[in-house]
Amino acid sequence: MAQKKLKIGTRSSALALWQARWVQTRLEANDASLVVELVPIKTRGDKILDVPLAKVGGKGLFVKELEDALLDGRCDLAVHSMKDVPVDFPKGLMLGPILTREDPRDALLSLNYAGLDALPQGARVGSSSLRRQSQLLALRPDLRILSLRGNVNTRINKLVEGHFEAIVLAAAGVKRLGTTEHVVEYLDFQKMLPANGQGAVGIELRDDDPETLALVQPLNDPSTRQCVLAERAFLQTLEGGCQTPIAGHATLEGDQLKITGRVFSLDGQTCVAGVVEGLANQAENLGIQLAEHLLRSGADQLLAGLIQQSQEQTP
Repeated sequence: MAQKKLKIGTRSSALALWQARWVQTRLEANDASLVVELVPIKTRGDKILDVPLAKVGGKGLFVKELEDALLDGRCDLAVHSMKDVPVDFPKGLMLGPILTREDPRDALLSLNYAGLDALPQGARVGSSSLRRQSQLLALRPDLRILSLRGNVNTRINKLVEGHFEAIVLAAAGVKRLGTTEHVVEYLDFQKMLPANGQGAVGIELRDDDPETLALVQPLNDPSTRQCVLAERAFLQTLEGGCQTPIAGHATLEGDQLKITGRVFSLDGQTCVAGVVEGLANQAENLGIQLAEHLLRSGADQLLAGLIQQSQEQTP
């Protein structure tokens, strides 16, 4: 049997490599004639680590270089954390399968405190996300939210070195890497609604490559896909990105999909929230409905204010 070869473009962090190897293993298990090679690529988001994400600006901080590699043929597919993937794709590229989702919650890690409520007044909490910052301050306005960038292990090392009383990371990342030692609380959705797509891994590929699509399609998880497509439609309608504190999460029960969304002010003291339910085969429409409801309820003014603030801070 003739060998078939596939090249996977991936970021070079431990978590990204774990996700790419997960895809590699499943592809090779599905087709014994397939040889899959990883092509690690550094993205702009990986290189700029001394600036908060919201100030780096631009969409696709963690995917653009991978997309360039797809377009010029250096790789056949790219494996992404779905929360990093912009809602619009460059010409010639498409979203392929979305794999079964890991725990979508956020995790609080600490060496000395049992959970969010146990943190002392003025505790230093590390996070790179405006979404997390806003929700933490909504619950605990006294906390000092400090910028924390880098891969999972780098962030955990900063905690261990004493720079923070606690840090917040995606539960999926710490579970996949087996670095749950310092997790003291998995934050429920009432406390901390996750980022759209959090915990899900997706595959991007060229839209004129049906052979590769046929090879990767068996990895698709229909339930995860419907939920993530609803979340992405919600985000797209709000025109949100990493510079805006937007949270969205969908769940599926039978043929019913429920999507919850929130938009916050940076200090967490203002929140516009909503929930929409309906048939799962209308997933994207449900995401759009929820976004439109939030915009009518005041999210439009919140987002306009955030954009203005961002422009004023940009030199």
